[in-house]
Amino acid sequence: MLGDGKKVYLACGATDLRKNIDALSALVKENFKLDPHGNTMFVFCNRSRDIIKILEWDEDGFWLHMKKIEHGRFNWPDTAGDAKTMDLTYRELEILISSTRLRSKLKRRNALKPDVA
Repeated sequence: MLGDGKKVYLACGATDLRKNIDALSALVKENFKLDPHGNTMFVFCNRSRDIIKILEWDEDGFWLHMKKIEHGRFNWPDTAGDAKTMDLTYRELEILISSTRLRSKLKRRNALKPDVA
């Protein structure tokens, strides 16, 4: 991803991911009262928690990253108290995105681990 070192905002709860760049940018401005053109990344997740989109400004235009996982779900917060967003570090975002791979890997290890009597 391009965003190493950028501020990361996660949109709590579900977002309609049929939205394009312009609609997600408007959502950031209107609902979160934040500037989508800053040194930031905005992360959204769908209702079934299997797709995320990341909106990122890159000096002269937006990037829209998307990931759809085939098995499992992202561990996504419904709310952060009264807040609509939660701020994360870039490292926390990496962990969130890769968490389904880690859970799958841990399950495989447990299945392969011999029983000790």
